[in-house]
Formats: sequence, C-alpha cells, structure tokens
Amino acid sequence: MRGKRMPFCLVTSMFNFIYNEKFRAIFFQAVTFSLVALGIYYLFTNTNENMTARDMKTGFDFLWITAGFDTDFHMIKYEAGDTYGRVYLVAILNSLLVAALAIVGTTIIGFFMGVLRLSSNWLLAKVAAGYVEILRNTPLLLQIIYWYLLLLAFLPRPKQSFDFLYLDIFFLNNRGFYGPTPFFESGATLFLVGVVIAIVAVGILFRHARKVQDSTGRIIPKYTWGLAIVVVIPIVAYFIAGQPIEWELPILKGFNLRGGWRVPPAFITLLVALAVYHSAYMAESVRAGILSVSKGQTEAALSIGLNRGLALRLVIIPQAMRAIVPTMISHWMNVVKNSSLAVAIGYSEITALFMQTSLNQSGYAIEIVALTMLFYGSVSLSISAVLNVYNKRVQLVER
Repeated sequence: MRGKRMPFCLVTSMFNFIYNEKFRAIFFQAVTFSLVALGIYYLFTNTNENMTARDMKTGFDFLWITAGFDTDFHMIKYEAGDTYGRVYLVAILNSLLVAALAIVGTTIIGFFMGVLRLSSNWLLAKVAAGYVEILRNTPLLLQIIYWYLLLLAFLPRPKQSFDFLYLDIFFLNNRGFYGPTPFFESGATLFLVGVVIAIVAVGILFRHARKVQDSTGRIIPKYTWGLAIVVVIPIVAYFIAGQPIEWELPILKGFNLRGGWRVPPAFITLLVALAVYHSAYMAESVRAGILSVSKGQTEAALSIGLNRGLALRLVIIPQAMRAIVPTMISHWMNVVKNSSLAVAIGYSEITALFMQTSLNQSGYAIEIVALTMLFYGSVSLSISAVLNVYNKRVQLVER
C-alpha cells in the first residue's frame, strides 16, 4: 500500500525559517566566523610546525633581552645596553612625535590652501591649484628623498650654523636643529601649576566666548585674550617660584654643537614631506566642504554686516565641517601610516628602528611584525574614534 504524501503546505512551512531575515543574518555570520576561525587555526598550526622544524625561536621574551645597538634620536633615556622592549617604546614615541606634528601641519596648511583655492584673486587661486595638483601627483617617497637631499645640500656646517633669533639659543645646520634643554629644580611645581591654571583659564574663556556669541552675537577676541593668558600667567608663576628652571644651551665645541637637544635632519625632512604632501589632499577636502554649503548662507552672512573673513569663519566653515571631517579621518590615518617611509632616510621610527633593525638583530620576525601592526592599528582606530565623536557633534540637528 502506498504511503500518504506529505502536504505541500506542510513542507513549505517547515522551511519558512530560511526566509526569516534574522535567522539568515545569524546563520551567515556564524558561517563566516567559523571559516575565519578555521583559517586562523590552520595558519597558526602550520606556522608553528614550520618554525619548530627550522628550530626558530618564538614568544615575546625577547623584549627583555639586551638590544646592543644605539639610535641617533630618542625622546626618553636610551643606551645601547637597554632591552628590545625599551627600543619598542623609543620607536613608538619617535613615530608619534613626527605623526602628531605632521597632522597639525597638514591640517593648518590644508585649510589655508583649500580656502585659497576659492579666492577671488586669480593669481592666488592658480598658485594654490598648482600646489595641490603638483604635490598630489608626485609620489610621497620621491618627495621625502627630494626634501632630504635639498636639506643636506643647502644647510650650513656646524661652524656656520644658522642662529635663529640671533640669541645663541636655537641653531640649524646639516646635522640637525638644536635647542636648549630644561632642567627643573625645586620650586618648579609652582610653575607647572601656573601652566595648568593658564590652560584651564583659556578653556573657560573659549567656552564663555562661544556662549556670549551664541546668545548675543557679540564677538569676544578670545584668541588675543587666550594668548595673553598663556603667556602672562606662566611667566608670573616662573618668577614667583624663583626661576626654577635651568637651561642647557647648545654650544659649539670642536666640529659640532654640544649640549641641549637635537632633532636630526631626517626628522625635519619627514615632517615637512608628510605635512606638505597630505595638505594637498586636505586642501581638496576643505574646498569641497566649503562648496557643499549653499551660497545663500554666504549671502545671508554678508547681508547682516559680516565681512567675507568673518562670514567664512563663523558661518561657512562650521557648516562645511560636517563634510570635511569624514575625509579628514582618512588623511590623518594616512599621515600615521606613511610615516613608515622614514626608513628610506634613516629616521628612527617604529618601522626603521624596531621592525628593521631589531628584527635583523633578534630574528623574532612574527612577533616584531605583530607588535608593529598593533601600533599602527591602535593609533588608526584611536584617530577614527576621536574624530567620529567630533563628527557627531558638528552634524546638523534635524527634527
């Protein structure tokens, strides 16, 4: 006797879960996660077997082994007898220093050139356009090498050092930029308290100025007052504390300058190249952001008596920021990542000092590359997180 066939509607209802959007989302995520986990497991086991077969050392214990080499630039105390962990810290600080300063330079120059591209002055607009097009279409590595050779060719020797301000304090020559090193003595705490008070006071001033401007329209010269506060309060605290800072000045001894701090030519080259190159991209982002604001906003600002400079600063730029910030995140992260090109001119950042020199000395390739990737990933994600928070604050509020 033939069995009864299952009703078609019953079969269909059994597979209805396939059309459930929530189920599909969970299912495909689980499959993807499983495949990624299997891939990682395969790579890990295969790498471990190959390294064991070749008797290669593994682990992060090498960070406590003596490095045995020196570096020409370090922001913290470092000697050839220090560990690879200390080398890693020195390399991180060197990378962060040049990246932070390059980001500041990129932002300032980029905003200036972006505004200049929209200038009503034909010559200024064309100069800015030429600046952007030439720099954007030239490889960054080529620019770094160009600036480095130019710097070494035109800077004087130590005996003919260029004296900034003619005060025998700051010097520039083909071995670097020199300045005085501060040494804090007893009473320096009062001076540092004065610096903190000045910074807090400037923050309060800026917040108050913004509230007054939003409520009454009156513009307080906050930058003038802020500069006065930052200069006057620390100076007063410095003299009240009895001048608790001694300065070690760079002095010419023999064929070189001794004393003070020194920034090598490679640092100056990398800083200039990164700031100039990425400012060209930033300028285009600024120009596009300004053009995204309706012309009616400019006309409205001019109609209430604002000149073009104030209209740009108070009306146009704040609205343009919502279009500028997303691309600015990318520019800032690119500055950090492209600082690794310093290996071409010998600046002691993390790629040159840690991933190249330390790797060649120790042989812990996987661990060193992983730590280097961790640094770049952490910095990039931090930049993205901070600017995304700022981006939410500058977005227009819609009802």
